[in-house]
Amino acid sequence: MVADSKSKSDISFAGTFASSAFAACFAELRRSFYAMVADSKSKSDISLAGTFASSAFAACFAELQKKPIAGDGLTLPKYKGMLGTVATIGREEGLAALWKGIVPGLHRQCLFGGLRIGLYEPVKNLYVGKDFVGDAPLSKKILAGLTTGALAIMVANPTDLVKVRLQAEGKLPPGVPRRYSGALNAYSTIVKQEGFGALWTGVGPNVARNAIINAAELASYDQVKQTILKIPGFTDNVFTHLLSGLGAGFVAVCIGSPVDVVKSRMMGDSAYKSTIDCFVKTLKNDGPLAFYKGFIPNFGRLGSWNVIMFLTLEQAKKFVKSIESS
Repeated sequence: MVADSKSKSDISFAGTFASSAFAACFAELRRSFYAMVADSKSKSDISLAGTFASSAFAACFAELQKKPIAGDGLTLPKYKGMLGTVATIGREEGLAALWKGIVPGLHRQCLFGGLRIGLYEPVKNLYVGKDFVGDAPLSKKILAGLTTGALAIMVANPTDLVKVRLQAEGKLPPGVPRRYSGALNAYSTIVKQEGFGALWTGVGPNVARNAIINAAELASYDQVKQTILKIPGFTDNVFTHLLSGLGAGFVAVCIGSPVDVVKSRMMGDSAYKSTIDCFVKTLKNDGPLAFYKGFIPNFGRLGSWNVIMFLTLEQAKKFVKSIESS
């Protein structure tokens, strides 16, 4: 994938876009399913190793729940382990409940994921120049990631807005009327009531955040994979993709955590004058570790997402390449 500078013409942009969109949507399906189960269990005892094991195989999840001993007035939990939770939700709410709210998430991942990843190679090649030979410098990879992340979210911002609004509605208590009946209704309602431009509400902060996260993910995956492939004995296989995906997830969390903390604080407190003001005050008042609260669970979540996405992407691109070359 991204680490191989010789693959400039191996696959068409349409094929790259389709592969990227599919990989992002597949990872989103897994995350949505997992989040639904975790929410239903209220508390999950997921280990980081379990999370990454589930990611590597894309279908296996390692989630355990401590079970109190029956008797002495204690009640066994409603949800017993991963399979028990899935069975209970499917029995009581229907199998569709396992993917509640997935539609707006898939809209976002299909468009945003397809563009940010699909454009990465062409933009990187544009930055290094058509006559460039060898591995692209890390600076060009980062610049390409920033560019495609910004461009992709500018196009996909409406899907992000609808996803956020539907998520907020999903947290309303029973009986409270909903503004939207679904994702498509949300798009049309926003345009009718607020105007077409309202679909790009919050695009500024969204561009900044997603450009940074995208550069962290794609440039680090590219660089890590490139480095691994130079080690004797390593080849462009699933194990290399797994290690590269873990590296991308780790870098993304290291860089993205401060961005998310600042964004959350600014949204929750109007006292901050700007992003810089929020960053400086947080650093001064709470210290540098304040930017990395929840690092381990974030690494488990984002790291696993990157592993699944990149593993799926690599296989999808191979499949598309075989079709295009036949």
